[in-house]
Amino acid sequence: MPAGRPKSYAVTLSDEQRSQLESFARSRSLPHALARRAKIILMAADGMANSAIAAKLEVSNPTIADWCRRYIANGIDGLYDLPPGHRQRTYEDDDVAQLMQLALDQRPRNATHWSTRTFAHETQVSKSTVHRYFTLFGIQPHRTRTFTLSNDPFFVEKVRDIVGLYLNPPDNALVLCVDEKTQIQALERSQPILPLGLGYIEGVTHDYFRHGTTTLFAALDIATGTVISQCKPRHRHQEFLAFLRHIEANVPTALDVHVVMDNYATHKHAKVRAWFAQRPRFHVHFTPTYASWLNQVERWFGIISQRAIKRGTFRNVKQLIDRIQQFVGQYNAQSTPFAWTATADSILQKLARLSKLLRGTAH
Repeated sequence: MPAGRPKSYAVTLSDEQRSQLESFARSRSLPHALARRAKIILMAADGMANSAIAAKLEVSNPTIADWCRRYIANGIDGLYDLPPGHRQRTYEDDDVAQLMQLALDQRPRNATHWSTRTFAHETQVSKSTVHRYFTLFGIQPHRTRTFTLSNDPFFVEKVRDIVGLYLNPPDNALVLCVDEKTQIQALERSQPILPLGLGYIEGVTHDYFRHGTTTLFAALDIATGTVISQCKPRHRHQEFLAFLRHIEANVPTALDVHVVMDNYATHKHAKVRAWFAQRPRFHVHFTPTYASWLNQVERWFGIISQRAIKRGTFRNVKQLIDRIQQFVGQYNAQSTPFAWTATADSILQKLARLSKLLRGTAH
């Protein structure tokens, strides 16, 4: 809404309305403010400009526009003060819609996105009002959401295959979501952590010492939520094969094993393929490219990062590995499976809507 002069309202009065307002204006028993408002309406009806009325009655131009608008909308009742908690709106619906459309359609000249202050400066609306409307309509220009669309030619088939395993797992079989979390750093904070206390949060230095890395291999059983894991110094195909042998040694021999994993080169190495080919009870299901979110173990990696790794301090890699193993043991003791509810059709419909939106915004 552009800044400028307050809007002028054309006031037209019938003889009865004029007589009533003149009575209000002359009254010595009514509140002075009410008599002055009646005079504002009379002068406006006589064609006087807002500035002239303001000078004569010693009020501001916006005050004149506001009382004229209220009189046109509500008649004589509009001149009375509102009861407590019913303050008159400063901006009408059309004004608010114009403001929000500006926030959605335009960007500031010297920035990538609006802030409350820059939008308030641009529109000459108070910061508190901008914040209130942004909150009311869910407009968050300071935030972004990342995404990547898969270019896999067999995307639909792979989604239906993997989601089918989650929602209707085969009988006499395990479904394991397998992946590795690489380059987990053993970081030691340069100063002691300040403990959490009443009125203040935990304090952690932003600088640290690096003491090496480890790679966490994990296989999540979707039926129980338990995790088979190993930490290794590297993440080559040799380490991945060793982890597959570890899985084989820790699952019942009578069950088929369906392995869900992404398209990382290590997972498709010739020796890895040969290992699977020699074991008919192992069935491999690759997620589509750029769609690792289909692999449930990624959610578990987020959990262990937040609860055990991110805010830890480790003097060496062994301490880091011990902490990971301790967390896995405690997690498995009380594990529950993730509740997967999305169907393949719902996923595909959501991606179709996103694709349509992208096509509509392409330049």
